[in-house]
Amino acid sequence: MLHTILFDDPVIRTQLLPFTYTRPVAAIRCGIERIFEKWNDWLQTAASFQTAPYLNAKFPMNASDDNLFINGGLCPDEKLVAAIQDLALHTVLLSEKGEILAARSSADWQPSNEYGQMNTVTYTEPFTLIRNVWDIFALNGAQIKADFERITAGKQSEPVTDPFTHCYNPDQIFIESGAVIKAAVINAENGPVYIGRNALIQEGSLIQGPFAIGESSVLAQGAKIRPNTSIGPFCKVGGEVSNCVIFGYSNKGHDGYLGNSVLGEWCNLGANTNNSNLKNDHSNVKLHSYASGSLADTGLTFCGLMMGDYSKAGISTMFNTGTVVGVSVNVFGSGFQAKHTPSFSWGGHVEGTSEYRFEKALAVAKDTAIRRGIDLKKEDEDILQSVFEQTRNQRIF
Repeated sequence: MLHTILFDDPVIRTQLLPFTYTRPVAAIRCGIERIFEKWNDWLQTAASFQTAPYLNAKFPMNASDDNLFINGGLCPDEKLVAAIQDLALHTVLLSEKGEILAARSSADWQPSNEYGQMNTVTYTEPFTLIRNVWDIFALNGAQIKADFERITAGKQSEPVTDPFTHCYNPDQIFIESGAVIKAAVINAENGPVYIGRNALIQEGSLIQGPFAIGESSVLAQGAKIRPNTSIGPFCKVGGEVSNCVIFGYSNKGHDGYLGNSVLGEWCNLGANTNNSNLKNDHSNVKLHSYASGSLADTGLTFCGLMMGDYSKAGISTMFNTGTVVGVSVNVFGSGFQAKHTPSFSWGGHVEGTSEYRFEKALAVAKDTAIRRGIDLKKEDEDILQSVFEQTRNQRIF
């Protein structure tokens, strides 16, 4: 039986930190779905993962003598899927730049520039590959459109029954069962709007597509959602949000601006938290790189906050253009925060930062999950313990 395995390219995995500290590359959300969910739908399979060993308990690999290995940062489309399905055994599919897009091989295959006895095929069509953290929001609008077309094909949207909600271009608005919308304005003239199962759009919300909101998530009263924004499941989001991706189980429930940013899971932004996404001189934004340990030029004039899982910001926190916050950080205090706050840090740029004791951080993570009716599993605790140890040398205070 042919198995599908989504592999972490080691270079891309490092470039996608801090999000890949706690998940494989293919578990990143871009568009409506996470990458592995897209492949599951396209291939009608249940993909497994080839990732860092400490993640294996939560994200195992299920291999056989015949496997399709697919780059975990690769987003599927019709031509790409056909090319991968056509691969013969012991063949690698390469981009024109030599990137490994996919391979069909036995269980012991590892991504490498040395192909040994493997045959190679070059793919010449355009494709979407998430290589850097800023790609997550930069490619999000196009992925919302692609996911929307596939997910809604042949399905009937629930109707908008609220008389005080106004919809522009309603054919591009899809509402799953159980969703509730009250006195909102939904504009899908420039891109589709997808409202997930049991989502709640509260009074006065203003939405511009492309936009997606996941299962049981809430848009708070008066929320202003600008284009190219995705909100995962079980989130609460308010204030002004523009071109952002929020993975899931995270809150930005109050007023404040979030733009060109990515939040992981189990994050919380306190009331009146704001970020800058444009430098005053309009030059390219530079972002902390885990690959080099220094600032990397994103090539973008708009880039905001990258925040890893389980991290929180106190009220009125200010994040500068191109800020990276690691995993399980409690950041607060006056002034703009540092361009990079390492994982398991406690404090702020002005007041000073210290190490967030692991026992305390784990207790807060458990309590955060319990508040959503979820028990943090042993495998999640072990992942956090591993990340704590991996990032110890970053915490130099």
